[in-house]
Amino acid sequence: MKIIFFELFDVEHEVFKKFLPNDEVFCFTEKLNESNVNKIKEAEIISIFINSVINKNIIDSLPNLKFITTRSTGFEHIDLEYCAQKGIKVSNVPSYGSHTVAEFAFSLLLNLSRNIINANNHLKDSMDFNFYSSLQGFDLESKTIGVIGTGRIGKNVIKIAKGFGMNVLAYDLFPDMKFALENNFTYKNLLEILAESDIITLHVPFTKENYHLINKENISKMKKGMFIINTARGALIDTEALISGINEGIITGAGLDVLEGERDLKIKKEIICSTNSINSTNIDYKAIVENQILIDMPQIIVTPHIAFYSKEACFEIIKTTVENIKSFSLGNTINLVN
Repeated sequence: MKIIFFELFDVEHEVFKKFLPNDEVFCFTEKLNESNVNKIKEAEIISIFINSVINKNIIDSLPNLKFITTRSTGFEHIDLEYCAQKGIKVSNVPSYGSHTVAEFAFSLLLNLSRNIINANNHLKDSMDFNFYSSLQGFDLESKTIGVIGTGRIGKNVIKIAKGFGMNVLAYDLFPDMKFALENNFTYKNLLEILAESDIITLHVPFTKENYHLINKENISKMKKGMFIINTARGALIDTEALISGINEGIITGAGLDVLEGERDLKIKKEIICSTNSINSTNIDYKAIVENQILIDMPQIIVTPHIAFYSKEACFEIIKTTVENIKSFSLGNTINLVN
C-alpha cells in the first residue's frame, strides 16, 4: 500500500515508517490541501490531522484513494458523505486523550481561578512581590461546575471536580444515570445548567446540531459572573456572542484551547509568512478579527489547540493509527466513522 502521512511532527516520520515496514510510506509536516494534492496522486491511504480539510476536490484528485485515517477524535474536516459515495472508508482515533484533555481543562480553570499567568507575568516584569490587589482569586471548593457532555473526557472532568469538592451538574443527550449515582451528581437540561453553574466546561463533539451550542440567546440566561472552558471544538461557541457576554459582565473569563475559525488564523499566518501565492478567497476575516479580540482580552486564556498533546496521548494516537491502517490492509475495519 502507498500510504501518505500529513501534519506529522519531524520525530514521527521514522516512527510510522518503522511500524509499517511492508508499505510505501511518505511523510509530510505540511497539511494536505488543494495546492499540494497533486504530489500524492498515487496515494491509496492517507493519514491526516485536523488542519487538512478533505473535501470533494481533494477526493477527486486522488483516484486510487481507498482509506483515510484521521489522527483525531473529531472528523468534521472530512466530507464523509462524499467518501461514502466513492467507497472510501474513514477511521479516527476515538479515545486517545480522555485523561489528557480533562486535566488540561482543569489547568485552564486553575489558571483563571488563581490568576497564575497574570501573577507570573507581573513578577517577571516588575519583581514586585507586594502586588496583590488585582491577583485575588477564588476557591473551586463548593463552586458549581456544569459539564456539557459526559463521554470519556467529561466523566474524567467530573471525577477531578469531585476531588476539588465542587458541586457537579451535567448535560448529555444520553445521560449515564449509573455513573451519576456513583459520583453523586445531577443531570439537568442545558438552560438549567447555564443558569445555575459558576463554571461550564464543554466536552461534546462538533456536529451540525450543536453548532453554536453556546450562543447569544442562552448566554443571556447564564448566571452572572460565570466562567467558560472549551477544550472541545471552537464552533460550539458563537465567538461574537462570547465577546458580548464578556463585555456585558455576564461572563467573567474563559479558558479556550480551541477557537471558532482557528484554521483561518493559521491560514492568515501562512499568508503573512509565505512568499508563495495562497488562495485566500475562502478565509473568514470576520472570524480572524473576532479571535484576535478574544486573544487580546485580559479575561481570556487562549492556547493553540494543545489539550491533546501529552506524551501518553501522542503514543496512543500513533498506536491506534497504525492499528487502523494494518486492519484495513488485512481487509478488516476498526474505528470507522462512515
